[in-house]
Amino acid sequence: MDNDQLRAIAAEEVGMLSKVLPEEIAQAASNCSVHFEDKPEDDFEDPEILGCFEGSSLIDDPDPSAPARIRLFVENLWDYAGEDEQDFRDEVGTTYLHELGHYLGWDEDEIAERGLE
Repeated sequence: MDNDQLRAIAAEEVGMLSKVLPEEIAQAASNCSVHFEDKPEDDFEDPEILGCFEGSSLIDDPDPSAPARIRLFVENLWDYAGEDEQDFRDEVGTTYLHELGHYLGWDEDEIAERGLE
């Protein structure tokens, strides 16, 4: 599957998840952009990372120079899913929700408590 297809599937999955989020979380999530990228840049700490949250979380003071965004790395997600489309969809959803948890201000323990790891 090529990267354009992977990005389209990932965007579809995030779109479907966004429709079933609790209203309060969906409203907050609408203020955090999602970017579908092939792979992280070469200088990224973990080249196999599936996704990341960057910017100010909802509990931080907003920093206009660092807008909130979630980055999902479709090639890494595809590899992690063993090149299986359903597993890819599932992992996109899990990774998106995990990073959304960071945007909401939850730390790793709070994310795990909510089953978003």
